[in-house]
Amino acid sequence: MADEAVCIETPTIFKRRTIAAAAVLPIGTVGKLNDANTLTASAASNDAFAGIVWGKASTATDTFTEITVAMNGRWKFVTTGANIAVGVPGAIGGANQIRTAIAADLLLGDVVGNSTDTLVGAGSVVIDVGVQY
Repeated sequence: MADEAVCIETPTIFKRRTIAAAAVLPIGTVGKLNDANTLTASAASNDAFAGIVWGKASTATDTFTEITVAMNGRWKFVTTGANIAVGVPGAIGGANQIRTAIAADLLLGDVVGNSTDTLVGAGSVVIDVGVQY
């Protein structure tokens, strides 16, 4: 994978998610929530946010089927190239990427948190993870 989120402030809220054995999920992977509390790596805009892989990465040779994800904290994310203003919610925009959220994202569950800085163009942005409106 690429573009994993980088932790800036340590999270304090965690959840356990089910994963497939041998799933490749490095620390910092933005998770997509599937049915029955199952996590896969985010892949597309509008994926429902399931947390950020934390603590122990999962590799192709692992056989465990649960993983810990962070549900808050301050993280640096790669963006899809769109502008993001300070205070604006960010949503999953692709594989480990964030974009500016729109109203429909609140209903779809793909909002990750609020931006703490302004980004113009491509690059990375810091997000306070955890839905805060």
